[in-house]
Amino acid sequence: MKTVFLDRDGVISIFTPDDYIKNWGEFEFIPEGVEGLKILYNAGYRIIIISNQAGVGKGLFTEDDLNEITENMKRELKKAGVEIYRIYYCIHKKEDNCECRKPKPGLFYKAKEEIGDIDFSKTYFIGDTDIDVIAGKSAGLKTITILTGKTKSEEEIEQWEVKPDYVFPSLKEAADFITRGEYGKV
Repeated sequence: MKTVFLDRDGVISIFTPDDYIKNWGEFEFIPEGVEGLKILYNAGYRIIIISNQAGVGKGLFTEDDLNEITENMKRELKKAGVEIYRIYYCIHKKEDNCECRKPKPGLFYKAKEEIGDIDFSKTYFIGDTDIDVIAGKSAGLKTITILTGKTKSEEEIEQWEVKPDYVFPSLKEAADFITRGEYGKV
């Protein structure tokens, strides 16, 4: 089945520089993000979110807070006609050196192990940072960077050691590209 992986903050919801979304009141959808999710979902893609949420590990908010944000996000997306297939979070701090925190690809492998029928070579990971690109490429995925989160320009991407396969202004444009029949092409 067609699958797409997405980061959350900066892709689906707003990016908060030097902070975290700690409760539902701070969560805000990026309008083009919801549009992009609708395009992907309506085209038959399983939508899987892979996101670092180190604020839990740092004690800035709890797993219960994260679960509340997640349930509210899923409920609002369902109202908009989008269902999220699965969500995988890494709640560890960088210094914990776990296998699930991006840029390591552990959460992708966990998803593949649990779901089974994901061909990484034909699957995209859409993110907004260089660590998203590194994580996606480490797992053998095709990577897309969108400019609605931490990264705001293609000039920033030129400085990255590892470059994405594609760059788009928003999730909507990335979803349009993927659903135009590009899925599975290398």
